[in-house]
This record gives sequence, structure tokens and C-alpha cells, in this order.
Amino acid sequence: MSATQVIIRLLGDVALLLWGIHMVHTGVMRALGGEVRRVLERGLKNRGYAFLSGVAVTTALQSSTATGLLATSFAADGAVKLVPALALMLGANVGTALIVQIFSFDVSLIFPLFILAGLIAFKQSQRTKVRDLGRAAIGLGLMLLALHLLAETMRPVEGAVAVRDLFAALTRDPLLNLAIAALLTWAVHSSVVVVLFVMSMLVADVVAAPAALAMVLGANLGSALNPVLESAGSDPARMRLAMGNLVNRAIGCAAALPFLPEIADLMARAGLAGGAAASSFHLAFNLVLAAVFIGVLPPLARLLTRLFPDAIRPDDPATPKYLSPSAIDTPSVALANAVRETLRMTDVVEAMIRGSQDVFQNADRKGVAEVARMDNILDRLHASIERYLASVDGEALSEAEARRHADILAFAINLEHAGDVVEKSLMKLASKQIKNRIALPPEALDEIGQMHARLLEDLQLAVAVFTSGDVAAARRLVEDKEFYRLQERAATDRHFARVRRGDAWTYELSGIHLDILRDLKRVSAHIIATAYPLLEQSEMLRRSRLT
Repeated sequence: MSATQVIIRLLGDVALLLWGIHMVHTGVMRALGGEVRRVLERGLKNRGYAFLSGVAVTTALQSSTATGLLATSFAADGAVKLVPALALMLGANVGTALIVQIFSFDVSLIFPLFILAGLIAFKQSQRTKVRDLGRAAIGLGLMLLALHLLAETMRPVEGAVAVRDLFAALTRDPLLNLAIAALLTWAVHSSVVVVLFVMSMLVADVVAAPAALAMVLGANLGSALNPVLESAGSDPARMRLAMGNLVNRAIGCAAALPFLPEIADLMARAGLAGGAAASSFHLAFNLVLAAVFIGVLPPLARLLTRLFPDAIRPDDPATPKYLSPSAIDTPSVALANAVRETLRMTDVVEAMIRGSQDVFQNADRKGVAEVARMDNILDRLHASIERYLASVDGEALSEAEARRHADILAFAINLEHAGDVVEKSLMKLASKQIKNRIALPPEALDEIGQMHARLLEDLQLAVAVFTSGDVAAARRLVEDKEFYRLQERAATDRHFARVRRGDAWTYELSGIHLDILRDLKRVSAHIIATAYPLLEQSEMLRRSRLT
């Protein structure tokens, strides 16, 4: 077999291996994505749990890069601390090494069973979860098949002088070996593929053991390059996790590279040769790095925070303006800060209600997307306020401050729920109306407009109740419940009158109109809920005075 034929077959085998990894990853994420996220969410509490979670999740997903992206999504907005996120990446790297260990055994009789079982599950099952797991099983079978084909492709190389000379020339210098493997890993986005390829070359006696171990180091280094490149952008803080992972990879490679001949001799005396030597070194390297770095992650995290500070984004409406961490130890100031930030949420809700009104009046498709964008802003502000209030020491609060703390939290939650109704329900109805080119009659639009206008008035009353404890405003707010109830009741009566007449087209319009009014009533319920705590406190105070 010529060198060209070998290279073409190797490229095909590696492509099949990459596709198998992709199928396993997508199948597992579709079937168990929620469970995977919950495992990570629970695991990112401290270093120990985070490390174990990284091992488990990466072994399931067949990709440390995927685990890193999930960890980044949790850490991006500050919800997860950097230290456990770094520990998780140490576990993820050990997880990839365990995958290589598993695949180092003879797979010639196993891959047909995985492909067959996966195909049966995918084609025969009616349950989506089972079909997705079937997809993952097929991917696992394709990975094992690709490894078998790699071994078969490399076998004739032992007798092909030209091919052996080519690989020998490319793998003569340890530093060059490391660089080639790092570039290959960066290109294919998988250290598993590169390490398995190195193992196949070592088994075929194409490269010497020290060169193979250098390429294993390169695969570890290359796997840390992609997250760095993907995290690069306008916000330096997003680089912390990726750079921390790259730093420990680079330090480990620099420490191990000069001693590779001695390590290779030591492994040979221990009876480890061929693919077992490469896979064992890969696992040992990651275990040693985890043991060394897991104890020094806090100072590393502090260094990364200094090197990659949070970007100043004054134009980002979802970035908190008033939640100063320095005020946490002074509850009165912290609560005042939270009130100011919560009032920013009311501005967003007001903009969403106005945007909703414009969407229905003008059938504005772009307006639907704009409302969705504002709901994301609302969600992020709400999450920031919740975290800030949670960091205030409850035991240091006076009775009045504890009550205010609860009121702020309740108001923020109601605003967030109101935004969810607008975005997830009202805008869904608006999209349906626009897509089906349904034109509501003028009287229906007038009614919808009246309810939007009333909602905006009630939102201002809610702000007065929240900021100044205006009891009169609270009573007016509660009285407005009757307005929404009567509007919905009248629309419902008209709707069923049309049903009795059998007017199908008018019935469809009437149904959409009724659904819109019901959702507006749901929004009003969250806004009006602001009044109840104040009215209850006022009534308790009145009774105490009477007694």
C-alpha cells in the first residue's frame, strides 16, 4: 500500500471516528441533557464535587470541550464561582483519559452489537428518549469501528519503508511531536481522536515510545486551545476558565517533556508497551495534574480574575448598575440598592407591555423579537437581584428590614413572571396571528388597547406601592381586578354567542381575541399582587390599634 493510500484511508478512519463522537454527544445531550445540566449544577458547589462531575459528564458526552462549554454557560454570568469551574475542567480532562482507556481494548466483536442495538432502538422505539439513546449507541459503535479500521490501516505500514520514513521524519523531535499533535487536536476538536491515532501508530511500531508520549502531551495541550479561541471576545472575563485550563495543561507539558525518554523506559520495565503505554501515560498525566492543581485553584482563580477583569459594559441594559458588593455588610444600603435595581425591572416590563401593544396593533414581526430580547434582559436583572439579596445576611436584618427584603424579592419575582406571560404567551399568540395573516376587527383591537393602557397605569400604581407604601394606591390597584374580570367575562359571553351562531371564521378570530385578553389579565394579576402585602400590614396595624 502506497503512502498516499495510507493517508487517504487514515483520513477516512479519523472522519468516521469524529462522526461517531458527534453522534454520541448529540444523542446523550438530547436524551439526558437536562440530567447532565443538573449534575453539573449540583456539582459546581465545591472543588471535589466539581472534579467528579467533570469526570462523569465528560465520560458520558465523549468530549471535554462540550463539558467546558456547559461549565462556561453556568459561569458566564457569575452564577458559578471560578474555582469549582476550574476543578470541573480537571475532571473533564481525566474523563477523556478514561475514554481512551476504555477504547484501548479489543473492539472487533463489540462494535457490531452497539450498531445493531442502536439501530433497533432508533427505528423501533416510539419514545424520543430511547431513540436518542439509540443514536448514541450507533455513534459508539461507529467509534469502535473506526478504531478497528485505524488498526487495520496501520498494520501494513510496518512493512512500508516509505511510509515509515515519512512518519519517522515527522516525529523525530519531541517538541515538534508535541506541536504537531496540538495542531491536529485543535483542528479536529478532539484529544480522544488524536490519542487513539497515536496509539495505533505505536502499536504498528511507526513511532518510538518517547515520540508517542510527546504527541500525547500535544493532544492534551491542543484540547485546551479551542476553548480559549471560542471564549475570545469583547468580555475578558469569559477567558478565565479557558485560560486556567490552558495554563495547567501548558505547565504539565513543560514539566513532563524533558523526561519522556526516562518515562518511556520506566513504563517498558513495568510491562507497558504499545497502545497500553500511551493510554496509561495519558491517564497518569491528567491524574497527576489534577492532584497538583486542585489544591492551588483559589490563588490561580484570583490571578485569572486580575488578568481578565470584568468588561465595563455601561450600555448593556441587563448589567446591574446599583448592586454594589461593598454594601452587602450594611443591610439598609444593600436593600436600597436592590430597590433601585428592581425599579429598572419595572422600566423593562413597561417597555414590554408597550411593545406588546404595538405588535397587536401593527402586526409587527420584528416587535415580537424585540419583546423576547427585553424578556432576556428582565430575566438577567431578576437573577442578579436574587443573588444579591441572597448574599445579605438574614440574621443581621431588623424586623422591618426583613419585611422589606421579602417585599423586594416578591416584587422582582412578580415582574419577572409578568414578563414571562408577555413573552411566552402573548407573543406566541401574536406570532400565530401574523403567520396566519389573521386581522382582528377594530373593536377587538380597541379592547386590547384599553387593557394595555390600564396595565401601564397599574404598573405605575405598583411602583408607588413598592417605593412609598402608598395604601391608597394599593387599594386602587386591587380594585382594578374587577375591571379585568369584567372585560374577560364580556369577551367570553360574546365568544360563546358566536359559537352558538356557528360562525366558524368569526369564532377563530374571537378565540384569539379571548386568549389575548386572558393573558393580559394574567399579567395584571402579577402586577396587582404587589398591593397585597401592604394591605395586610395596614389591616394588622389597624386591628392592633383597635385592641
